[in-house]
Amino acid sequence: MKINVTGRQMNVYEDMKQLIEKKLKKLDKFFSGECDATVTLSCKHNEKNIEIMISAAGTLFRSEVGAESFREALDQAVANIERQIRKNKTRLARRLREGTFILPPPDEFDDTVSDEEEIIRTKTYSTKPMSAEEAILQMNLLGHQFFVFNDDQTGATCVVYTRRDGAYGLIVPEKE
Repeated sequence: MKINVTGRQMNVYEDMKQLIEKKLKKLDKFFSGECDATVTLSCKHNEKNIEIMISAAGTLFRSEVGAESFREALDQAVANIERQIRKNKTRLARRLREGTFILPPPDEFDDTVSDEEEIIRTKTYSTKPMSAEEAILQMNLLGHQFFVFNDDQTGATCVVYTRRDGAYGLIVPEKE
């Protein structure tokens, strides 16, 4: 596993980098091939935050945790990712084996601030055709409320989202 550790508006010391590498190496048992991990440390409102994003065979696993210390946050974030993997074990095994998820790496996202008052941030990414089930899995792994994807049957751009009652919704454009 390739691990990239960065600090937002702070320096990350070598002993912390070694601790992060040691904790993330435990997750290697879940991934058969090469995977990349990006760890970002930051301090917000006197809280230590760690964001871990792991990309394996095109599937993204993400956890963002805040705690009183970086060690606590690291333990919780690694446990969250391990829980995500175990929860979706059978679906992930099939997808990782088939290599059906191929999403862009996180560095292709564009975080630019616009001059307009309504648009705060713009993100762009390329999509690949997938089923609604695959999109729901990816949305859950990222911890998002919605996910935009191209339908593998129709080629239309669709959106899956989490409803308030815990079920999932699908938005499909009308055909003209």
